[in-house]
Amino acid sequence: MTEPHEDGMPEGLTGPERAVWRAFRIGRTCDLTEGIAERDDPFREREWEWGEERSVRADVVALLLLAGPAARSGRVAALKLRGVQITGVLNLAGGTIAPYVELHGCRFDGEVVLPEARFGTLRMVECALPRLEAARLHTEGDLHLPRCRVRHGIRLTDAQIGTDLLINQIQVWPDRRGRAITADGMVVAQDVQAELIETHGELSLRGAKVGVSLSLRGSVLRGAQGRRALNAPQLTVERSLYLNAAWVYADSGDYYSSSSSTATPPYGVTPALGTRRKPVECHGGVRLDDGRFGDAVDLHHARFVLNGARREEVSLRRIVTPELRFNGERPEEGRVVLNGAKVVTLIDLSTSWPGPGGLAMGGFAYENLVPYGPFPLARRLEWVAAATPEYAPEPYERLATVLRNSGEDADAREVLLAKQRRRRETLPVAGKLWGYLQDLTVAYGYRPGRAALWMAVLWAAGTVAFSHYRPIALKGDEAPEWNGPLYALDLLLPVINLGQDGYWRLEGLWQWVAAVLILLGWILATTVAAGATRLLRRG
Repeated sequence: MTEPHEDGMPEGLTGPERAVWRAFRIGRTCDLTEGIAERDDPFREREWEWGEERSVRADVVALLLLAGPAARSGRVAALKLRGVQITGVLNLAGGTIAPYVELHGCRFDGEVVLPEARFGTLRMVECALPRLEAARLHTEGDLHLPRCRVRHGIRLTDAQIGTDLLINQIQVWPDRRGRAITADGMVVAQDVQAELIETHGELSLRGAKVGVSLSLRGSVLRGAQGRRALNAPQLTVERSLYLNAAWVYADSGDYYSSSSSTATPPYGVTPALGTRRKPVECHGGVRLDDGRFGDAVDLHHARFVLNGARREEVSLRRIVTPELRFNGERPEEGRVVLNGAKVVTLIDLSTSWPGPGGLAMGGFAYENLVPYGPFPLARRLEWVAAATPEYAPEPYERLATVLRNSGEDADAREVLLAKQRRRRETLPVAGKLWGYLQDLTVAYGYRPGRAALWMAVLWAAGTVAFSHYRPIALKGDEAPEWNGPLYALDLLLPVINLGQDGYWRLEGLWQWVAAVLILLGWILATTVAAGATRLLRRG
């Protein structure tokens, strides 16, 4: 390129470049497509071997964006390209790009380099890129990359997006470090829409902040080179994180086509005819440790494919959210970790949780349980047992507290009884024997009705026994009239004096009978009193 003409166009431009230049000055789309779908497809490698009739040098594009000609009178300058092949590396690092930029169905044969560049709005739709390098990119408006394919990763570290980040249906392969999308520290003022995306490397969002919601509905995230599928510790989302299913047209073989997906309908609304549910899939570990979510973390219909040999996890350590919806598919391997998480409402499905050894929830705090389908107490106790391969009282006590606060007192007692039975297995032999005795007789005090029944049985037995025996009075003139049933009840009831005990002398075997009744009476009466006290306190 040499000195420009009077209209600002440099000499030495090719025909397609002159067409782009003219279209830029009037804000019109420069369309170099041929009208044949197969030849216009930016993802078909061979169809782009056409020479210069659809090629524009990256230097010409950079000149237009950084120091382009003024718009014609009454027009707004904008770079709008369709079906263009951009050759060379497009380097706009550190530049301020004022014109609106929209590229549709274009192909880059070199990297797009945008570190510390400033845009108003940048839209690249259904484009093919080797790599997008955009660390510390700043946009006043949107950044759109829907349906693009990027062969060697996207870097958006510390980027500042003024409104929305839209990358629906994008496909990204990893860089040399195994990361497909690196967006650590990124700040998005409004929504991040990443529905139906497919990554073949780690999606990294460490310390990222999203002003509204982050949606990964229906996406397929695959870790590479031993990395996680999703690595997002300290992620902050002001509203909700959606790791759930999306709806796609059932008759579409390629759900990445522009017309094959539908928005997820609102709750309670029937999906459109001809659509099917596509769950989100994470092939590799998921890390959301220390995340903050203003409304909810939604894992409805999520599918986690974990490698147990590599100790892959769905890690939700210390997350804070008002609502956690854990009702996806049960992970066959790996672990789900909720240690230290704080949730107000847990919405879950009994078949979603992993079995023993696959769940950890030490210090997991929740206030309400809302089962998504049948979740009997026996399955809930299995849920706690799966999280405690070694006995720990805290998960049982937390569950009992939640059930009691919701008015399920009987279930809360069953949970505490299960806790005592788990604890019994950790005791020495003597403690185990005593525990079995307590369980058999009074169920550790959590079934006071059983203690009252034992009291009645012992009283009946004592009544029968003492009806066939008349002891000798200690003081004949002071002893009341002998009453076998009343004497047996006087021995069983501690503290209370019914006027029989203390006036008679028992001999031989009858002394042992009386001692056993007194001892058992203390144990059973204390159990009944404790159970009644708990009921009155809750009442």
